[in-house]
Amino acid sequence: MASVLVVEDDQFVRSALIRHLTEASHTVRSVGTALEALREVAHFRFDVVILDLGLPDLDGAEALKMLRGITDVPVIIATARDDEAEIVRLLNDGADDYLTKPFSVEHLSARMAAVLRRSRAAGEAPPSRVIQVGGLSIDPLRRQAELDGDRLDLTRREFDLLAFLAGRPGVVVPRKELLAEVWQQSYGDDQTIDVHLSWLRRKLGETAARPRYLHTLRGVGVKLEPPNGHRP
Repeated sequence: MASVLVVEDDQFVRSALIRHLTEASHTVRSVGTALEALREVAHFRFDVVILDLGLPDLDGAEALKMLRGITDVPVIIATARDDEAEIVRLLNDGADDYLTKPFSVEHLSARMAAVLRRSRAAGEAPPSRVIQVGGLSIDPLRRQAELDGDRLDLTRREFDLLAFLAGRPGVVVPRKELLAEVWQQSYGDDQTIDVHLSWLRRKLGETAARPRYLHTLRGVGVKLEPPNGHRP
């Protein structure tokens, strides 16, 4: 059972979500505007927020940024928009997942379960040792990463992906394993991984065409190793 905040201005959709989530034994609160959502998360503890983008007072993308300023609660975006560039921005701004309307209650349940598993796993004590791969230094306990002594500004998911790959330097990790271990999902498409790899590469100062640390083997998986394959 989870505590869920539904942020949705369409009364029909909102009622359907509340009914489904309540029947699934979740505790549900709901609001219809971004400002109400901000007040809710400031006063109550939630396990997950389901956030619509088409809100009457503030665009959901802006609401997401404001939410991230006050809480790290997992956020699932529910949107009728399917523009890839916007989805990339939302993920980079801190969304944990997204669903394109219309979606089934079964699909929502699966995505919620995956997000909640990731959130609970992140709350467990991480390993204390600092991981060093070439010029990369990753501290799982403090959730900090540096490249050649400079602090990297990573989102939660970017850090999780980098730390997981860095813990297996030189090992090609299948995409299915990344979905299972980093995203806690047994299924999904490659776009989610590609989006996060793309943003992570930018912050590492590389590209897919000219990789330094992150190497993609088409049809196989992804590996992280220092430039020239040299490990300290």
